[in-house]
Formats: sequence, C-alpha cells, structure tokens
Amino acid sequence: MKKVFAILALTAAVSACTTAPTDTYEKRVDAERVRREAAVEKSVDRAPKWMNELPVSTSAVYANGSAVSQDLSMADYKAKLFAYGKICMAAGGKVSQQSKMFLMDNSDASYETSEVAIRGVCPDVDITGVETKEVKRVAEGTRFRSYVLVALPTGDANVLKKQKEQLKMQSQAAGRSRQAFEELNSVKSPAQ
Repeated sequence: MKKVFAILALTAAVSACTTAPTDTYEKRVDAERVRREAAVEKSVDRAPKWMNELPVSTSAVYANGSAVSQDLSMADYKAKLFAYGKICMAAGGKVSQQSKMFLMDNSDASYETSEVAIRGVCPDVDITGVETKEVKRVAEGTRFRSYVLVALPTGDANVLKKQKEQLKMQSQAAGRSRQAFEELNSVKSPAQ
C-alpha cells in the first residue's frame, strides 16, 4: 500500500513538473506568450462590428482595414491603405497563384516540399470619391491600433467621380471642337 502511495506521489510530482515551467526563463517565455494572447484577444474584442460584417448597400462598396503603429497617424494611414486595397480588388483586381510540389517516397520514409506564391494586382482602379465612414482607435500596449471603414459610392451616388467625368468630357469636347473648326477652315469653299 505504501508503494502505491509512493508511486502516486512520484507520478504527481513528475506530472506537475512537466505541466508548469520550473525554469525562470521558461516562465518568462510563458508569461510573454500569455500576454501576447491576451493582447490579441483584446484587439478582437474591441474591434467594431463592421470589421466582421461590412455594411451592405446598393449604392456603395464598403471595405475595412486595421493596422497598428507607434504613431497614431501611421496606424490610420496603413489601415486606410488596407481598406483601399480591398476596394481595388473588389473593383477588378486580379490574383495569380503559382504552386510547386516535390514528393519523394521510398519504403522507409516520405519527403515532401511545397511552395505557394500568390500575387494580387490591382490595375489602375479609380477610387475617386472614396469616403472614410468611421475610424476607431484603441491602445494596444505601447502602440495604437486603428480600425477604418471606408465606402466608395457607386453610380450617381459618387458625386466627385461624376464631376471628374464631366470635366473630362468638357475637356474632350473643347479639344474636339477646336479640331473640327481647324478641319473646316482647311477645306476651301467652292467659290474660292
């Protein structure tokens, strides 16, 4: 009976040693991991609803972005760039993918190497009229995290893009009218 208790006590001591870090440095590493996990969970909890569920509209395209920096303006700027990139991809961006795989197999062992490279390209998409709808900033340790929601109005709802297109058409019309009058002036009338 004493042997059973001694074995149980020894087993409990060994299992306690394997589950909890005993080394000072292991404790530090474990504490840092716990701190980082808590920071990530806090960021997720503080994220606005539109980071998970974008608003839906028939007259606008929405996108979100999030970034962190030690500078508040840089956090905002990076978050907006991420959101603009999403709008760009939604408006005709292209993604290409290349994969490589090598397999070797024999009776004793298998060996595999694989690579995947993905490239996103967003060709000159005009995002004139894009609006920052909402910005939420939170402290994340010693840095700032910015959550940004942007909207790109579409069709007649995009007043700035409409104005830009009208100015372009006016400029084209002015150039074309000049060209038309020059062509008319270069043609000699039959009375001459």
